[in-house]
Amino acid sequence: MTDTQPVPPTPAAPPADMTLQRSSRDAGEVRARLTAWLASVLPPGADPEVTVHDGLQANGMSSETVLLDVTSTVDGQRRTQEYVARVAPAPGDLPVFPEYRLTDQYDAMRLAGELAGVPVPPVGLNEPTGDVLGTPFFFMERLDGAVPPDVLPYPFGDNWLHDAAPEEQARLQRSSVEVLARLHGIPDAASTFAFLDPAVTGHDGATPLARNLAKTRAWYDYAITTREASPRSPLVERGLAWLEANLPADEGEPVLVWGDARIGNMMYRDFEPVAVLDWEMATLGPRELDLAWMVFAHQVFQEIATMLSLPGMPDFLRPEDVVATYEELSGHQVGDLTWCVVHAAVSWGCVFLRTSARQIHFGEIERPEDPEAVFHHRPLLERLLDQVGA
Repeated sequence: MTDTQPVPPTPAAPPADMTLQRSSRDAGEVRARLTAWLASVLPPGADPEVTVHDGLQANGMSSETVLLDVTSTVDGQRRTQEYVARVAPAPGDLPVFPEYRLTDQYDAMRLAGELAGVPVPPVGLNEPTGDVLGTPFFFMERLDGAVPPDVLPYPFGDNWLHDAAPEEQARLQRSSVEVLARLHGIPDAASTFAFLDPAVTGHDGATPLARNLAKTRAWYDYAITTREASPRSPLVERGLAWLEANLPADEGEPVLVWGDARIGNMMYRDFEPVAVLDWEMATLGPRELDLAWMVFAHQVFQEIATMLSLPGMPDFLRPEDVVATYEELSGHQVGDLTWCVVHAAVSWGCVFLRTSARQIHFGEIERPEDPEAVFHHRPLLERLLDQVGA
C-alpha cells in the first residue's frame, strides 16, 4: 500500500517484545490453495493467478492479514486486482480470542458502509467453512493510505502523525471521532446487528453491557486455561471483580460498537479516514465502550512513551476533547466513561496475556517469571484500579 503522507527515515528496529508473529502458514501453500479455490468460484475461463506478498504487519495483534494480487480474465481481458485476505488464525498458532466469527465481521463491515457511509474497504468473496485454508477468511479490496503505526507506537516520534502540524492532528482526531458518531447513529442497531449480541455466543446477562462483560470474563478464562495457557493475572482479576460489582444501572439504547475503536485500526489520506479496519471485536452495547477504547488506546501508547522519557503526544485524544467532539457531532450526551475505561484496561490485559503466549510459542520471548511483566500498560492499569478502589 502506498502512504500518501511524507515517509520519514526508517526508525530503528522495534524491541523483540514488540514484534508479533501471527502465523506458521506457508505462503506457497496459501497461494496454491487460493488459486485452486478461486478457479472453482470464479466464472469459467477466469484462469486466476494469485500472488501472495510478504511484508511487515506493523499493526494489529490477532487475525492474519494476507496481501495478495489476483489476476484473472474478465470480459476477455487479463486484469489484476489487489486484495487483503482477513484470515482467522489456525488453532495451533495460539489465537488471541476464543473464536473468530469471520462472517460476522464481514457483515458488520458491509452494513456499516451501507447504512452509515462509514469508509470501509469493499468486501469481496467470503469463505466461511475453513475448507480452503483451514480457517475461514474473506477478501477486501486493498486501499491506499497511511496508518498510525503501532510498532514503534506513533507517540514515539519519527512518523507522519507525530510530526504533523497541530491543525492536521486535530483534523485527524475530529474525523476519527466522527466515524464513531456515524456508526452509533445507525437506527435500530439491536435488530440490524442482532448477530453481534454476545448472547448469540452463549454469554448471559440482563443487558448488552452485562453480556459483554461475561464475554470478557470468558476470554480471560480462556487465556488461563487453554493450550499453552497464561498464568493467572491478579490485576485482571481485580479489574473483573470491580466491573462485575459496579455494572452501570442505565446504559442507554444499544448501538453498533466497533469494539477495537482506535486510530491504529484506521487508514487515512490527508488526515481523514478512508478505511475502518479490524472488526473482530464488534458488538452491541453502549456507545461509551467505543469512546473509552479510543481514549484508552492512546493513553497506553502515551504511557509507554512517558516511561521511555519521550514527550509523546499528551494533548492528543484527550478524554474531554473526544467527548466534546462526539457530543457535538452526534447530539448525544455521553455518560461517565470510568467503567468502560476500566473494561478497556482489563481487555488490554487479556490481549497482552494472549499475545505474549503467542510470542513464547514462536520463540520470540522467554516466559517471564512475572506474568504481568508483559503488560505494556501495567502502571496505567494499576493506577486505574487504585483510583476506583478495586
